[in-house]
Amino acid sequence: MSFFLKSGTDGSYNLTMAGYTGLVIIFVLILILGNMIFGKNKKSSPKKLAFSGVAIAIATLLSMVEIIHMPMGGSVTLFSMLFIVLIGWFYGLGSGLACAIAYGLLQLLIDPYILSLPQLLTDYILAFGALGLSGIFADKKHGLVKGYITGVLGRLFFSFLSGVIFFGTYAPKSVKFFGGKLPLNPYSYSFLYNGAYLFTEAALTIIVINIPPVRTALKKVKAMAQ
Repeated sequence: MSFFLKSGTDGSYNLTMAGYTGLVIIFVLILILGNMIFGKNKKSSPKKLAFSGVAIAIATLLSMVEIIHMPMGGSVTLFSMLFIVLIGWFYGLGSGLACAIAYGLLQLLIDPYILSLPQLLTDYILAFGALGLSGIFADKKHGLVKGYITGVLGRLFFSFLSGVIFFGTYAPKSVKFFGGKLPLNPYSYSFLYNGAYLFTEAALTIIVINIPPVRTALKKVKAMAQ
């Protein structure tokens, strides 16, 4: 693994040039293979690949616009999760998962924090990949809202696991709460910490996508994507 990773001073690992190159290759392969395998027909594949690529690009840019930045990682961004969720809503579960996993790899390329392979998989592949669960509701009534909530809950689940397993030792014993102290353990701290930024962004996003003009515009984009 030293060929792809090198040890950092804080006990974490950093990607080597080979590691970055390998992730870029995997990123491209996931998008292409996911598009080919889960494409309804060959004619729709280039359009699906294009929409997926644009969604990942927009989501990546918006992920850098942090409305609230959490001290130990994670942030409320400018609706970045929505654009990954949209691909699942457009094309279904398979394409949604492929796009979301590719996005997770891109996040790993941009801002890697690696303690171990299991932590890498949980924080980047599984947590971001869970946004693709929106595809379950691709053809359902109110599918975007249901899919978005499902994707965010999926991401919360894996972020919660990561917080408990890999970062539980950093959890404080208590926090100040209305003049008193609220006792905490790794489980409650991980849920509250990760839920704070994920639920905040989710609430703001759900409000926006339910504004009638926005809802109508998103339906038109979905029709264009087919």
